[in-house]
Amino acid sequence: MTNKDLIKRLYREVIKHYQNRLIIAAICMIFVAGFTGAQAWLVKDLLDKIFLEKNTFFLEVLPLVVVGVFFAKGLFYYSYSMLLERVGQSVIRDFRIKLFNHIHKQSLDFFNVMPTGTLISRIISDVTLLQQAVSKALVGAVRDLFQVLILLFVVFYMDWKLAMVSFIVLPVAIFPIVRFGKLFRKLSTKTQEETAMVSNTLHETITGNRIVKAFCREKYEGDRLAVQVESLFQLTMKDARYRCLQHPLMECIGGIAIAAIIWFGGMQVIHGNSTPGTFFAFLTALIAAYEPVKAISNLNATLQQGLAAVTRIYSLLDMKPDIQNSPHAALLPPFTHEIVFKDINFRYEEDGNAGPGGRVLKDLNLTVPAGQALAIVGPSGGGKTTLTNLIPRFIDLQDGSITIDGHDIRDVTTDSLRNQISMVTQQTILFNDTVRNNIAYSRLDASMEEIEAAANAAHALGFINELPKGFDTVIGEGGARLSGGEKQRLSIARALLKNAPILILDEATSALDTESEQEVQKALENLMKNRTTFVIAHRLSTIRNADRIIVVQNGQIVEEGSHEFLMEMDGVYRQLHNIQYK
Repeated sequence: MTNKDLIKRLYREVIKHYQNRLIIAAICMIFVAGFTGAQAWLVKDLLDKIFLEKNTFFLEVLPLVVVGVFFAKGLFYYSYSMLLERVGQSVIRDFRIKLFNHIHKQSLDFFNVMPTGTLISRIISDVTLLQQAVSKALVGAVRDLFQVLILLFVVFYMDWKLAMVSFIVLPVAIFPIVRFGKLFRKLSTKTQEETAMVSNTLHETITGNRIVKAFCREKYEGDRLAVQVESLFQLTMKDARYRCLQHPLMECIGGIAIAAIIWFGGMQVIHGNSTPGTFFAFLTALIAAYEPVKAISNLNATLQQGLAAVTRIYSLLDMKPDIQNSPHAALLPPFTHEIVFKDINFRYEEDGNAGPGGRVLKDLNLTVPAGQALAIVGPSGGGKTTLTNLIPRFIDLQDGSITIDGHDIRDVTTDSLRNQISMVTQQTILFNDTVRNNIAYSRLDASMEEIEAAANAAHALGFINELPKGFDTVIGEGGARLSGGEKQRLSIARALLKNAPILILDEATSALDTESEQEVQKALENLMKNRTTFVIAHRLSTIRNADRIIVVQNGQIVEEGSHEFLMEMDGVYRQLHNIQYK
């Protein structure tokens, strides 16, 4: 996408919403530029009328006029600065919300591929660069353009011959602006990529601090981060080198132009073709006009950084979610009858070794009546988790169909589908919030009585009441203040509160010790009552009482039945059982 296309899209999707404020800001800029021109014009009367002609009237009036001009200029400057600040901060707010919402519309595959640090960098760093491009660079360029035009009008009005001399240097001043702009664009892209890598490393090592400490890898991780930070430092210094070079280069060009003007203008004054006041007013206006030209060169760097950031932001926003509601999606009625899997085939992208023919699931057929507790067991990598992830459409079907009471899950809205499903997983996800809010996450409108009832049913009420502030205790990031069993019981309370008819338990007790498992198992028994439950378990002791057990191996159901029936078959299930209880 070219710069022109990016700016058009920015205007259409961002700037247009704030164009009224920007128009007012632009009008204020015109007044600022006009008063800047007036300041230059006043130099002529200051020299000619007061210092040369010694006119007392101008001596009395001109200082008041100067005060008025500076006051008016300051007022309009404040007005447009505040307007631009508001627009810029609004752009940050809108884009961060838009990016956040867009990211959470993506499927699980998106999060498996896209590093967390990169996503954080897009929302925090890139959006900030975009704001600078909109509120400072684009609009600042408009301000400086007005100022240059008005001051050039003053310059030509005073002495057009002298003005033409100054224009000889103008093409020389434009060249570094264009050249440096291209360099800044490339450097900004590389810098943001390195920033994202640093963010990834920070996220991984901070969230994985226990493993870092357990394997004594603090120095290793420090050295790894140091290499990335050094790379970022070198890019930043290269960018700074060009920025620092740009200003003195523009100063030299301006110095050459002013020297030429002084020589030519001085000759005009000496030969009586111009007055000292006219010459110095001209020189003041020219210097004032050159300042915004230099500013444009500095703004160009900011603009190029912003456009590079826009490219990265839109590359993310243009990613369409893999899983979307169909145009004619309907609401899923309350589940009452059965869930049917028919001819299910699935494979992950770039996964050529999963299951027969590269498929994780192969020609799988299964019917689960309402109210049944179905246990899914089998060797690792057999497709158990994939099977359950298909039900709430965390990943989407490639072949076959899944119907709930005859409704294909692809023909109903994802919200109405997922509202009828609760999950408890091995990796307990809790938020750095209060116990109350973590349980109520599944039903934000739940009353305190309902939250306490869910906690009681999850065998969590006892330890919650022992916390410093009970239900109002903040549990830390990921529930850091709780044990594994306590965290799992909170997640069960959350699922109980949702009261969904379909329940998925994915290795819900495998990471717990025996005592915690017993407490959690009691809570799970309460959770499974009167629900259609899919239980993935490696510990076969936890699913002996399931209504039905299926054994999934290489993407296919190879055995099914009760625990006793499968033990008599002397097949895969019995082998797994013997391995655990040898």
